Amino acid sequence: MQKKKTTPRNKTRKIYVGSVAVGGGSPISVQSMTKTDTRDVKATVRQIKSLAKAGCEIIRIAVPDLEAAEALGSIKKSVTLPVIADIHFDWRLALEAIRQGVDGLRINPGNIGARWKISEVVSAASDRHVPIRIGVNAGSLSKKLLEKYGHPTPEALVESAEEHINILEQLNFREIKVSLKASNIPTTVDAYRLFSRRFRYPLHIGISEAGPSFTGIIKSAVGLGIILSEGMGDTMRVSLSADPRQEIRVAYEILKSLGLRTKGANIISCPTCGRCEIDIRGLASKVETRLKNIDKPITVAVMGCAVNGPGEAREADIGIAGGKGIGLLFRKGKIIKRLEEKELLNELMEEINK
Repeated sequence: MQKKKTTPRNKTRKIYVGSVAVGGGSPISVQSMTKTDTRDVKATVRQIKSLAKAGCEIIRIAVPDLEAAEALGSIKKSVTLPVIADIHFDWRLALEAIRQGVDGLRINPGNIGARWKISEVVSAASDRHVPIRIGVNAGSLSKKLLEKYGHPTPEALVESAEEHINILEQLNFREIKVSLKASNIPTTVDAYRLFSRRFRYPLHIGISEAGPSFTGIIKSAVGLGIILSEGMGDTMRVSLSADPRQEIRVAYEILKSLGLRTKGANIISCPTCGRCEIDIRGLASKVETRLKNIDKPITVAVMGCAVNGPGEAREADIGIAGGKGIGLLFRKGKIIKRLEEKELLNELMEEINK
């Protein structure tokens, strides 16, 4: 069997979001954001529980007003995931969110007004050990930075982050993580590169406004793949205009492809060609559906011909390689059965369950 390679990681400070460690070599955590009205506690709790079942490890919740902030306590008591309150501009919402017991804040200190307001939020966060994410976004840079750089450049994103970091550090607060997001992939990647050369705060990574499912998955996979392959990133969200559970699934697939997480099944299947003499596309789709809720790491090969099939199947934990209306079932590199095509799916699943 080939030895699996892992991607080296940049060294960052370790902080905690609830019980989840972020940075300092901890596993890259996967998070999402609720798409419900936060004031609707039942709907929000229901969505968080479904995300937890899908593998989400941290959940972020929009807090647009005081009613939403006051709902956080009831939500927090009903779920097991660490809760981050996403707040813009209003320092009072941050204070209320902390009172309600959230595990983290996403708030840019430079956007919440007078120094005394920032100081109150930081003091409350420090008392409760609540970390703060500085979330820099290309779509919301200050007028000053846009005038300086002309448009949202990587340098502008990093300078914005530095301004917010300086505010917190002057208040002796360092439980910080940072994101530098844009919908443009090269801008985002270069911003993370620039930041990582200068700071050791843990990074939340993502591609902002990636889009609907198909295009969003491609943009996220390309952008996050580059960032992660260069050792950057401590927690991540795949932002899709889709069911948030799909964000979780895509995130783990990206991490698995780089050997950074091993949650769930890793399916290897051939694209099929004129040599294929069994229904590999149908088999692969059915295998993927049946394995989507498996948490334990396992590599499964579904291959269609004798050229690459046997070799790939042998490198998998378990797999099948097809012939003309037949297939070979492999386990740990050894052929264990020769089967008719109609038997392949059930026999493969039976071996996986073992």
